[in-house]
Amino acid sequence: MLIIQKILIVMSVISSVEILTKCQAAHIHTHQQKVGSNERTQDGAFSPRDRDHFTDGNHHQEFDHEAIIGSVKEAEEFDHLPIDESKKRLKILLEKMDLDGDNYIERNELKAWILRSFSMLSAEESLDRLQDADTNDDGKISWEEILHDTYGSDPEDLAIDEKLVSDDKATFKLADLNNDGYLDTEEFKAYSHPEESPRMYPLLLEQSLEEKDTDNDKFISFQEYLGDRARDEDKEWLLAEKDKFDNDLDKNNDGKLEASEILSWLVPSNDDLATDEVDHLFAASDDDHDNRLSFDEVLEHHDVFVGSEATDYGDYLHDIERFADEL
Repeated sequence: MLIIQKILIVMSVISSVEILTKCQAAHIHTHQQKVGSNERTQDGAFSPRDRDHFTDGNHHQEFDHEAIIGSVKEAEEFDHLPIDESKKRLKILLEKMDLDGDNYIERNELKAWILRSFSMLSAEESLDRLQDADTNDDGKISWEEILHDTYGSDPEDLAIDEKLVSDDKATFKLADLNNDGYLDTEEFKAYSHPEESPRMYPLLLEQSLEEKDTDNDKFISFQEYLGDRARDEDKEWLLAEKDKFDNDLDKNNDGKLEASEILSWLVPSNDDLATDEVDHLFAASDDDHDNRLSFDEVLEHHDVFVGSEATDYGDYLHDIERFADEL
């Protein structure tokens, strides 16, 4: 009798229009165009691209989908596709990803594809921001347009953010390869994502030293690394930062950060992020543990790689069934 009651509960819930509406709302993906993704963490380093992959113990598939599709906009489109169409498009991506044409995705092939996606995502983010700021629609950006788009036109606001404005202007000038006073699409990408443009690294290093190197010795000590952040923090936080500084940042263990170590701290490694993502995707879909992914394995786990309406609905039904089992 109890089993019948559970089945009736599940069937009743599934057939309810109200629950279907909630289903769509509960599992809608939250892809967000990360315009200005060159946000800094509290210590001053650039935020890694996967900063929202896992938050508060929760896994967010949006990062996985964008790492495969290479576009926030197209990832959103996948979220609304029927499952068959989603798999069909994913198979087309797999055929492009499969460099040796053996119908298997090796780790190196997946990593190369993810790195390609990261570059495409940065280009998409940069182009969106350029189009937003390009008030005269000439396809390029002047310093005045950036100034207005980022800080507005209030002189008081500009005065308050004088150091930020100064750093931004220096970034603009370095990004402007032909020195014509405008940034085209490629130049603007270097401006908006300097952490992904090696030619911008010397300026990032210079600006970081200017901000933190209080004794002007061209190194950053642990105290300089902490700066004002330590004022309101507890002992546990301080010990965690000391451990990070000693074991992650100070590669040669000399108690200070030199130029290469500063850049390793400031600039997230897309190569490391891609390797971690490959490990994550393989762990989720390499069913026969042969260290390669067949097309069938990827398509079987299509929800890990791309989205679809049917996948979201299936996730919600699973939640309903689990709820019914607990009754």
